[in-house]
Amino acid sequence: MPKTRLALLIMLAGSLAACGESSTLQVADGTGPSPKLPEPNKTLIPTVNIAPAIGWPEGAKPIAAAGTQVAAFAEGLDHPRWLYVLPNGDVLVAETNAPPKPDDAKGVRGWVMEKVMDRAGAGVPSPNRITLLRDADHDGVAETRTVFLENLNSPFGMTLVGNDLYVADSDKLLRFPYQPGETAINSPGTKVVDLPGGPLNHH
Repeated sequence: MPKTRLALLIMLAGSLAACGESSTLQVADGTGPSPKLPEPNKTLIPTVNIAPAIGWPEGAKPIAAAGTQVAAFAEGLDHPRWLYVLPNGDVLVAETNAPPKPDDAKGVRGWVMEKVMDRAGAGVPSPNRITLLRDADHDGVAETRTVFLENLNSPFGMTLVGNDLYVADSDKLLRFPYQPGETAINSPGTKVVDLPGGPLNHH
């Protein structure tokens, strides 16, 4: 079956499934110590509402509360997913996307999942690095930006224990030697333990 026709059938099925969905509950019904929840609504195609990834327009920024102001700490990062603030105030940013999962991309399910990921802005290669941002003059804008660690495998979580920086790749936990104030780590790191990454999505 051509992909365009298949996509139309999936969209039509999703629309028909959504037509039967309604809720008689109000927002207040779902709050408090005894919230009321709607009954599960079984459908042929699950309803998935995906928020498209849209960046801030040029010059736009959030509206700050009275007496406060907002500034962009850093811009132009490539798929930033996690932040970690070091004791000296440096900010580490995991720039990462999901690793390749060839077994997840098979068949109709894989094709639909790929389209969903693309719509969510996740269908891009992973930068596989951690970037350091430093605001030495404390004006709310990072004037120093360096590649702190690179050649990783979809890094995410980070934590500092003493002088050891732990980084969770998608398939392993790594330990790197860290010295306060340094702007890059060139050590390859030490593998602490394997994590269940692989051809399937173990997210």
